Amino acid sequence: MSWGTELWDQFDSLDKHTQWGIDFLERYAKFVKERIEIEQNYAKQLRNLVKKYCPKRSSKDEEPRFTSCIAFFNILNELNDYAGQREVVAEEMAHRVYGELMRYAHDLKTERKMHLQEGRKAQQYLDMCWKQMDNSKKKFERECREAEKAQQSYERLDNDTNATKADVEKAKQHLNLRTHTADENKNEYAAQLQNFNGEQHKHFYVVIPQIYKQLQEMDERRTIKLSECYRGFADSERKVIPIISKCLEGMILAAKSVDERRDSQMVVDSFKSGFEPPGDFPFEDYSQHIYRTISDGTISASKQESGKVDAKTTVGKAKGKLWLFGKKPKPQSPPLTPTSLFTSSTPNGSQFLTFSIEPVHYCMNEIKTGKPRIPSFRSLKRGWSVKMGPALEDFSHLPPEQRRKKLQQRIDELNRELQKESDQKDALNKMKDVYEKNPQMGDPGSLQPKLAETMNNIDRLRMEIHKNEAWLSEVEGKTGGRGDRRHSSDINHLVTQGRESPEGSYTDDANQEVRGPPQQHGHHNEFDDEFEDDDPLPAIGHCKAIYPFDGHNEGTLAMKEGEVLYIIEEDKGDGWTRARRQNGEEGYVPTSYIDVTLEKNSKGS
Repeated sequence: MSWGTELWDQFDSLDKHTQWGIDFLERYAKFVKERIEIEQNYAKQLRNLVKKYCPKRSSKDEEPRFTSCIAFFNILNELNDYAGQREVVAEEMAHRVYGELMRYAHDLKTERKMHLQEGRKAQQYLDMCWKQMDNSKKKFERECREAEKAQQSYERLDNDTNATKADVEKAKQHLNLRTHTADENKNEYAAQLQNFNGEQHKHFYVVIPQIYKQLQEMDERRTIKLSECYRGFADSERKVIPIISKCLEGMILAAKSVDERRDSQMVVDSFKSGFEPPGDFPFEDYSQHIYRTISDGTISASKQESGKVDAKTTVGKAKGKLWLFGKKPKPQSPPLTPTSLFTSSTPNGSQFLTFSIEPVHYCMNEIKTGKPRIPSFRSLKRGWSVKMGPALEDFSHLPPEQRRKKLQQRIDELNRELQKESDQKDALNKMKDVYEKNPQMGDPGSLQPKLAETMNNIDRLRMEIHKNEAWLSEVEGKTGGRGDRRHSSDINHLVTQGRESPEGSYTDDANQEVRGPPQQHGHHNEFDDEFEDDDPLPAIGHCKAIYPFDGHNEGTLAMKEGEVLYIIEEDKGDGWTRARRQNGEEGYVPTSYIDVTLEKNSKGS
């Protein structure tokens, strides 16, 4: 099937069809362009949406900690990656489909114009040959008519008796001339006809089929290009499907990572103050003065019955005065005297302490005017004044548990900085060794200022770590002591759980309360262990100072370069070694400043 043989007479139709093909190609290119704009706008809107809901945090304290928040932010990250893939689709379509279509459409227009011009030229040449043949034909026809007229005129004169011989001879010559001219035109017409037939055969069997074949090939290539663009259009989507699937899988994993138990624990860790709940309210018997006016015969029974009823009533009233989180303080009971404290017995034989106050109205006045003994949670924050003072370096303005967490975080950060400085020091020492071995590479003395600065930073960080660890030990010690005191207070029910110092900080000093039986605490202060033993520690080795150390800070030992000291305690990982001079002076020196030599048998001496 060929357009040249099947459509030899449909030049105008093929002209319209090829133009329609190019128009369809450009229409599809316009469709792809609009699809690209949709993808770009979709990706842009997705990125704006992610940017709108992403947290704008400036510090680590604002970073999300709850698993639900972290999962949501992971979903936003995956959605941002998904938007990136939509941009990849748009770029792929623009480069592989739309750009290729526009270039090919331009080439098609140029090629189509060339082939149509060749077809028109061939048609014009065939028309010209036909006109020449037609002109020769008409001329031959005209000469034949003139020859016929000359022959008729000659025959008429030849048959006419009145005609002269000269007229007959003249008519004969004119006939011969016209006959000769007609023969020449006949030969010319035959030649033109033969030429036209040849050109026409060549036109319809060679030239036009070749032009139409080229047009057919052009149209088929256009169809193939459309097919490739259709495939490229789909491949642009299919290439990003694996990455989009990973984004969706990441969203599913983020959803599965939500842990409600962990979030609840984070709430506890974030807001736990470390204080113990208030202790039980002691029973305060205000009926002693009333019972004294009753006769002795009815005192015992009435006292027991009234004691039971008043106990429930009083305890019920006391419980009714407990507001949530202890925001409503309980009035302070009046001061006790040894004469007002005695023991009463219950019907089951158990004993409990009761209080005797002389005037009832005095008790009521004390209830109204007494200072609160149980502080609220808000007032228990350590180091905070009534006006909420600024944050302190040791975080003493925070509750114990939050203070412990902040100190631990600071210690971790300082340890990381110390590790960086130590790595930098090692690198500088290695570089210094290289310079000393190869002086042409650099001057070892040029590294000394940087090395000294690094050593100062290491000393500073170690001192900061030591200071924060002391504060952390203090917090942990007080937390443990408070737990033991809480247990002891639950047993006696005489000493209130906690008090508030005039500065607003939490205190557990039992001497501020009523004098009662001494309470035995099972808690042992861990800081006292370091000073109980006054015997000097044995030397486990010796060291030589590589660098001088001023030792201005408390607990440190100054030393000069080259000085030899005894080692009485090794470095426990904090970068400090405990040393002693020959005169008995002890202190801590930086481990990186000394060359340590341990003696194997000195520890047992």
